[in-house]
Amino acid sequence: MHICMDWRSVKFDWNKARAFLVTAEEGSLSAAARALGMAQPTLGRQVDGLEQELGIVLFERVGRGLRLTPSGLELLDHVRDMGEAAGRVSLTALGQSQAIEGKICISASETYAAVLLPPIIAKLRLQEPGIKVEIVVANHASDLRRREADIAIRNFRPTEPDLVAKKLGDAEAVLYATPEYIEKIGNPTKPSDLQRADFVDLDAGGMMIKGLNTLGLGVTKANFPILTENYLVMWELVRQGAGVGILDAYIGDADPTVVRILPDLPPLVFPIWLVAHRELTTSRRIRMVYDFLATELKRD
Repeated sequence: MHICMDWRSVKFDWNKARAFLVTAEEGSLSAAARALGMAQPTLGRQVDGLEQELGIVLFERVGRGLRLTPSGLELLDHVRDMGEAAGRVSLTALGQSQAIEGKICISASETYAAVLLPPIIAKLRLQEPGIKVEIVVANHASDLRRREADIAIRNFRPTEPDLVAKKLGDAEAVLYATPEYIEKIGNPTKPSDLQRADFVDLDAGGMMIKGLNTLGLGVTKANFPILTENYLVMWELVRQGAGVGILDAYIGDADPTVVRILPDLPPLVFPIWLVAHRELTTSRRIRMVYDFLATELKRD
């Protein structure tokens, strides 16, 4: 049964509704403006315009932030549904695009974005100069359903049913240090010898300690005097002789300034997955780049 809708009763536009939605989710006009890539005064006018068109107050100021009014809170779920629908329209339209030329956004972790991707992207640009590439550096998983990226390189298999993924192989995380640092701590020969080593920690929650202790190292928090959540900073600290670090062996073995410490120690193994939204795989451009990355990044 087809229900006729009185379109004349819809008296606001999507841009203003989007401005309201992003402001509500970000908590302030300044954060929402950054998320949308627009000037804060422009965003503020759109939110004000929506309030005037609907005849209700959506936000009240709390300090430097904004808080939804009861009317704004009631409206939020409906506008969020509109946002998800708009996203689906955008995905479907992009999925139908048959042009190779255009922009593509790839999400990867710091080390993959800085070390693995540059030569691959350079090769892609030589092959397809009409493709414009944006690389999003994120150690968290970019939300492909909300178009934070078109393609993502991840170390875990996605569970969302509307994502497609291809396993490229397994990576091995290995311990590295400079030869000078290894000599400084007495040239360790067995895992327990590393109890006298300093490590560069990557996780304040202690996951790195737990992972290393599964290999028999027996290290404690005292062995982790340096903490950074940035893998590139960690790697430079290791290269400068500040301690022991862990990295994908594909990258670490190619660096002449460091060597494996305890080469016979079993590596920590983790998968590499290439992920995209299901609807994007019908786009010639994204399918081509997806297949290109799968070939170039594949681990045997």
